[in-house]
Amino acid sequence: MICEKIEAVGATYFRDDRDIDGGDDIPEQIRRAINASHELVVLLTPVSFNREWVRMEVGAAWGRRKDFRIIALLCHVDTAPIPTIIKARKAIPLNDIDDYLSELKARVQKANA
Repeated sequence: MICEKIEAVGATYFRDDRDIDGGDDIPEQIRRAINASHELVVLLTPVSFNREWVRMEVGAAWGRRKDFRIIALLCHVDTAPIPTIIKARKAIPLNDIDDYLSELKARVQKANA
């Protein structure tokens, strides 16, 4: 649902389960996708925020450049357990995703102008 909403505002997205083929080097494909991106949306749930892959992806995005956006969507978690690398960023409750989508749409339109 989140990916469909992102696409509906004119942005493209990478999703590992869809965009990585059998036999591909998973970390390398994720690194390439992050390097080709302008922002990373990370869905933080009670299970995901402690996953190694989530931390690796966020760390790779954080190391990219200063103007790279990392958006944490909070689903059934508060800000207390969020990894420090994400805590400094404004997190968005999943119920407020429309606010993020409006901001994203404006960035996409500006980039395409």
